[in-house]
Amino acid sequence: MKASSLVLAGVLAAGSGAVAAGPVYVYRLPDGSHLITDRAHHDGIHTLVRVTRRVNGVGRLVAVNTHRRPDPRTTRFDVLIRAAAARHGVDPALVKALVHTESHFDPAARSPKGALGLMQLMPETAARYGVRDPLDPAQNIEGGVRYLRHLLGRFRNSLPRALAAYNAGETAVHAHGGVPPFAETRRFVRKVLDYHAYYQSWF
Repeated sequence: MKASSLVLAGVLAAGSGAVAAGPVYVYRLPDGSHLITDRAHHDGIHTLVRVTRRVNGVGRLVAVNTHRRPDPRTTRFDVLIRAAAARHGVDPALVKALVHTESHFDPAARSPKGALGLMQLMPETAARYGVRDPLDPAQNIEGGVRYLRHLLGRFRNSLPRALAAYNAGETAVHAHGGVPPFAETRRFVRKVLDYHAYYQSWF
């Protein structure tokens, strides 16, 4: 179990009667595990279990699913993710978070803008990294990880900026001096960072 960027560990440690500074959201994720966060999600992926200001029982609720077997739909590309991440020096949890956000693990995913596959590569990006078949999981992940490695280097390992560039393009990030004020891009960055925190316990 992983919490979001504002971890509630201090509140949980304070005791069963502790009161959080704001709402505490408990969500069930696709593999059956839980996410404790201070942020509401409306993406159709997180299933709301509870909203509370008191943490009494929250840890017990999450512990129920500690040993649940991961959903195969979320693990079948882990070997490819690990391999590509290791080759290019990228955190596999970050790659998996991107795959989850971009395609929900659907290798045949297509966007209205023409992005394809697990990591939603645009045709020009696929060509840039030698991806001949963007719908092939191995090729798609390899190309996506290489592109992500490039973005991390260009933005000095700033995850928000690199992710924003992955979504909105490098030019937009440079033009705005950081994450652009686009609602879609900001939602994308938040979602990937939340999944990244969650998947760090997997690798």
